Amino acid sequence: MDRKTYHVQIGEDIREYPEGTTYLEIAEEYQKDYPEDIVLVFVDGKLQELTKQIKGDCVLKFETTADQAGHKTYKRSMSLMLVKAVYDVGHHENIEKVRIHYSVSKGYYCTITGKVKVDQEFLDQVSARMEEMVAMDLPIRKRSVHTDDAIALFRQHGMYDKERLFEYRRVSKVNIYSMNEFEDYFYGYMVPSAKYLKYFKLYLYDEGFVIQMPERKNPKEVPPFEPQNKLFHVLKESTRWGDMQGIETVGDLNDKITGGDLSEIVLVQEALQEKKIADIAAEIARRPEVKFVLIAGPSSSGKTTFSHRLSVQLRVNGLTPHPIAVDNYFVEREENPKDENGNFDFECLEAVDVDLFNRQLSDLLEGKEVTIPTFNFVTGHKEYGNQRKKLGANDVLVIEGIHCLNPELTRQLDDRNKFKIYISALTQLNIDEHNRIPTTDGRLLRRIVRDARTRGSSAKDTIRMWPSVRMGEEKNIFPYQEEADVMFNSALIYELAVLKPYVEARLFGIGRDEPEYTEAKRLLKFLDYFVGIGSENVPTNSLLREFIGGGCFRI
Repeated sequence: MDRKTYHVQIGEDIREYPEGTTYLEIAEEYQKDYPEDIVLVFVDGKLQELTKQIKGDCVLKFETTADQAGHKTYKRSMSLMLVKAVYDVGHHENIEKVRIHYSVSKGYYCTITGKVKVDQEFLDQVSARMEEMVAMDLPIRKRSVHTDDAIALFRQHGMYDKERLFEYRRVSKVNIYSMNEFEDYFYGYMVPSAKYLKYFKLYLYDEGFVIQMPERKNPKEVPPFEPQNKLFHVLKESTRWGDMQGIETVGDLNDKITGGDLSEIVLVQEALQEKKIADIAAEIARRPEVKFVLIAGPSSSGKTTFSHRLSVQLRVNGLTPHPIAVDNYFVEREENPKDENGNFDFECLEAVDVDLFNRQLSDLLEGKEVTIPTFNFVTGHKEYGNQRKKLGANDVLVIEGIHCLNPELTRQLDDRNKFKIYISALTQLNIDEHNRIPTTDGRLLRRIVRDARTRGSSAKDTIRMWPSVRMGEEKNIFPYQEEADVMFNSALIYELAVLKPYVEARLFGIGRDEPEYTEAKRLLKFLDYFVGIGSENVPTNSLLREFIGGGCFRI
């Protein structure tokens, strides 16, 4: 009996393919037209793995490693191949745990516990094994099993973190990925085989190693290894603290929540943050020459609440803080630079009247009185009212802005008079040992909640603008992280469980035909790992209140 044929549209082409043809077979025909590897496909707007078969007439759009979902798929698949290679080289009986932690440089920091010595010789063997799998084009296979069977499988393999995780999942099926005999669970789609995973390097670092991978903008080149040591040690400290509380993974957190330990988790985490803020204030107070406290961080880091809480602690130490927003020093609208699309670029340093900013701060340092401007965003001009400032002996200015760590913003001021703080929500919690939670996901969820509450923006709007927000951060904030005197991690180990009920309803409001649906679906699947908790558990001075509301500070 003849197989059915289906009409498949790819760009302007309409071709016929027989039933049973995989998207991989079609992608291989079109690969020559794409400079980067095709790793996924949108089928009538729905993201699919290439190993799936066509089931009817459809429109296809290929996703490469230069695209957002494709790049994430590359890194996720690389994690699977890495873990398999580690077990192949080190042998299962010698390895207790392989943990993929957080981003370092352009890769992931990983550790191994057990009877394995992680040295250069071991790392070279792991790298060689990975290259061997690439040369063999080892397939990455997928099978769907009942959740109960998956839990039993994870228990059998000693993957107790995944066993605990799926005790709380409401889905009936779990996708298991395998390379030869090695089976694992990964959150998201995979490439079809190891031949797609050619670009990586392994570097010894601290107590483990880093797998360095290409950036999305240049997916065929592994960038130089450039660790940011201050950021790394903040992440490591946060992870160690979570481990001490017995919360390494989402499954651990869910156990604590359902076991009635929620109040203690919240109180201890909030106490830790308050101690960190108090320590920063005390350090500033020990340096009487400091007059300008400069705070910068990416979107949804909790900068505003942090500034308020820091100001309280500065007062405890006998100082008088005065808040100043760099946004009030925008250049006049007609002088504001424009981006490549002809729109005003409000995020570049040139959008700030740096000369005026430095002149006024220098005058304040000399004991002069100045009138601080207020920028009118409607008219696009600075206005000078009665906001006059003069610094007393115990006065400090607490200055918040995206460029605060950029030396050019305060180029005329002596470094002795500056204290720089970098703040970000650096997620220390992982889904399980091999599936990390990107810091950007936590910040995006925070922003969806805050935008809906304070700006009337939909989740769709926030998701749509997020890539441009991230581009601004990559350009204006992240390059200057290591300029900071201290770094503060604003992530709370319990916060995603609180954000879950706020975010889910908004994400469900994004239609299947919307471009933002794929990202909404991914976030919903991610939130499904968590047992949700109510906001009544969150203290009114918590950084989380900046996003969910009900805080004690006037923001």
